[in-house]
Amino acid sequence: MRALRAGTDAVLVDVADLETALALTSSLRDQLPDGVVEVIPAARTVLLRFDPTVTTARRLADEVRSRPRGRDAPPPASEPLEIPVVYDGADLTEVAQWCGLSPADVVARHTQAVYTVAFTGFAPGFAYLSGGDPVLRVPRRASPRTSIPAGSVAIAGEFSGVYPRSSPGGWRLLGRTDVDLFDVDRDPPALLQPGGRVRFVAVEELPGRRVIATGLGPASRWRTADRQASGDVPGPGLEVTAVAGQALLQDLGRDGVARLGLASSGAMDRGALRRANRRVGNPPQAAAIEVALGGLTLRARGDLVVAVAGARVPLTVEGRQVPSDRAVAVDDGEEIRLGPPETGVYTYLALRGGFDLSPVLGSAARDVLAAVGPEPLAAGDVLAAGGRRADAVPLPEPEPVLPGTHETTTVDVVLGPRADWFSSGALAVLTGQTWTVLPESNRIGRRLTGERALTRVAEGELASEPTGRGALQVPPEGRPVLLAADHPVTGGYPVIAHVAAHDLDLAMQVPPGASIRFRAVDLAQDAEAEEER
Repeated sequence: MRALRAGTDAVLVDVADLETALALTSSLRDQLPDGVVEVIPAARTVLLRFDPTVTTARRLADEVRSRPRGRDAPPPASEPLEIPVVYDGADLTEVAQWCGLSPADVVARHTQAVYTVAFTGFAPGFAYLSGGDPVLRVPRRASPRTSIPAGSVAIAGEFSGVYPRSSPGGWRLLGRTDVDLFDVDRDPPALLQPGGRVRFVAVEELPGRRVIATGLGPASRWRTADRQASGDVPGPGLEVTAVAGQALLQDLGRDGVARLGLASSGAMDRGALRRANRRVGNPPQAAAIEVALGGLTLRARGDLVVAVAGARVPLTVEGRQVPSDRAVAVDDGEEIRLGPPETGVYTYLALRGGFDLSPVLGSAARDVLAAVGPEPLAAGDVLAAGGRRADAVPLPEPEPVLPGTHETTTVDVVLGPRADWFSSGALAVLTGQTWTVLPESNRIGRRLTGERALTRVAEGELASEPTGRGALQVPPEGRPVLLAADHPVTGGYPVIAHVAAHDLDLAMQVPPGASIRFRAVDLAQDAEAEEER
């Protein structure tokens, strides 16, 4: 058992096998150590997120080593859930060649097994299914696909799985199904739960998308969108008249939802969201509009007070330039326009009193990977004012300096947990060269490229393990991806380092075309030395 640092606020516990990981998870969840806010299991690892003001990584490592390594076998489940599959996947022939079988043999072996849900992760409703035929163990793709269709049935290593939604991924595609694996109106939302059993059934065609009830209780009635026709909002609010790029409702995200396969999501720049809310007297966690690369036009319904923070954009009210470092009064019918940013990527517009929104799993944040939360804003949408009581507005506060397109930004990183998978030369490349942010970057990950790639020394596949916001995950091609707010909860590529918590907001604001340099720091050692003193 090894306890590895995973950034400034997490520890990755590396154990021998799946059974040990699940046993440790059960023990930790039954008796949560002080300061731990979430426990996330995977194939041979368990991630512990903790509050650095309460505990330390070293203290948690000592606590984990004292926990039991085994567990009682779970009682057998009822009859396996049957999932119909059309086996026409893009990788079926390649998998057959890899295994020395015919495509028909692959299908036969895949449908003969009864699978157990070992754990969930990667995406909402995605279950890692163990117990498949060992002959079908194949590695992931060297380069992940940028988009895999929802319902794709795939294999990688010792696991099978079904992609609940369209998402990036590196597993080998065998076929497709129409079963609805994740529905926020169902309790629990994820159809496949740890310990459940599954059997795949080959069919010639699918009858159509189906929703399967779990029978575990009444559905939770969450609204997945708050879009309303303009005539349906009688009170004050903001009408969207034009959106040039992406505009989403975001707050500080969801807590404790990793076991559903969900990231915490929330604002890409959490500090900017808090500043925008402070300027209008809202609580720091109130929802605001997150605008990527500017280009949003709104019209006031009623007399309102708004404020922006984050990426520096030209802000006009009815054509007149207004300051962006303080609250601004807007009269009924006036137009608010946010232009393209001079620096940074994400701008936050807060409304005094907040917005009247229905939470989804405890938050109004839009998760673009999971498609959970209020729909992206579009022209014609009206956001009703929340009418919450607001606090006194503080004095104007300056914005942090954010990078422009042609600038290089230096951010601190904490090496690990898988830095030992890379050569010393690769670590020198990570911190010694500049990395350019590619245009394909989004709220799931910031894709980077550099003159030299990162080379591994460890051979073979890394078993799927938990990931977090700020992780620098490295696919075999050697160009890192900086995981962002809507990142997959688990992944199979080694994480060479994590951006330090104090630089996360800054890293997310580096625009496409701009450059990042990474500076390795040992904040863990500093914290432990401070504790000893």
